[in-house]
Amino acid sequence: MRPGRGPPRADPIDSVVPLLRAARSALFVTGAGLGADSGLPTYRGIGGLYERADTDEGVPIEEALSGAMLRARPEVCWKYVRQIEAACRGASPNAGHRAIAALEARLERVWVLTQNVDGLHQAAGSRQVIEIHGNVHTLDCTACTWSAEVLDYAALPPVPTCPRCDRLVRPRVVLFGEALPEAAVETLQRELRRGFDLVFSVGTTSVFPYIAAPVLDARRRGRPAVEINPGLTEVSDVVSHRLALGAADALSALVEALDAAPP
Repeated sequence: MRPGRGPPRADPIDSVVPLLRAARSALFVTGAGLGADSGLPTYRGIGGLYERADTDEGVPIEEALSGAMLRARPEVCWKYVRQIEAACRGASPNAGHRAIAALEARLERVWVLTQNVDGLHQAAGSRQVIEIHGNVHTLDCTACTWSAEVLDYAALPPVPTCPRCDRLVRPRVVLFGEALPEAAVETLQRELRRGFDLVFSVGTTSVFPYIAAPVLDARRRGRPAVEINPGLTEVSDVVSHRLALGAADALSALVEALDAAPP
């Protein structure tokens, strides 16, 4: 919750069920709060992966996990990328991921815009996923077209190199200081132009403008937007409905209530 603000507004689950029943399309914007229900650490904060101000190398984690560091000192960048992968390793989709996949099967058009790099939406069965920050399980050569899916970094050397050209390999994630992937941005813009009947902001503080944008777009269009987050965020004052709950609990309860509600 942001300093200086009161307790989160809380709407009942039942207030959102009619919105889902009436919707033909929905966008789910997801963040670390959804992954936390699979046992994944958030970036910072309670249970966060990086609690200290600086890394072992004496630089902020944002500098260690930057594109500039990958080019200058790849061993440092890879050290912290490996920590992210180790945190994701073996994680399974939770009830929240499964609920979103179930809603994709029910509605005519459902997309997921996720900041998470763990691939759990696809593992749960979601097909239309925009991974705006990439996926830690995909590796690319920095010099040629080689790429591979790697679910476990344990067998990789400290600084992996390409088996084809022996140049540096990197994870297909957006490091600090790098641009968002063009294809993901184009897909998001295309789907936002089409509009959504309902937008959900799930487990994210929405500090990045492109993450808050779908909620703001829904407001401009006069469409409902629902936030699922125990604390207040950048979009808490914008959404039409607010469920002050954990992501998995709220999403699974919504699907259960939708199934139980009369047509």
